[in-house]
Amino acid sequence: MKEAHQHLIEQVLRLPVDERAEIASEILASLDGEGESGVDAAWAVEIERRAERVLSGESQGEDWEDVRKRIEREIFHR
Repeated sequence: MKEAHQHLIEQVLRLPVDERAEIASEILASLDGEGESGVDAAWAVEIERRAERVLSGESQGEDWEDVRKRIEREIFHR
């Protein structure tokens, strides 16, 4: 690793966890490249739709443990 890279990493590791997470997220997002046309917009619309259902009380969601058990049954008990 180049000395400049090592110095940068050392500086970043001194930051608080939330700031390091934000930097890591930005770096990972930069590796994704260009998204497919319309996909990001479609996901934004879907996320908004789901959030509205939860906030309105229309959707109560599911307990994670129940979902996990259902997934395990589907995967391992075919």
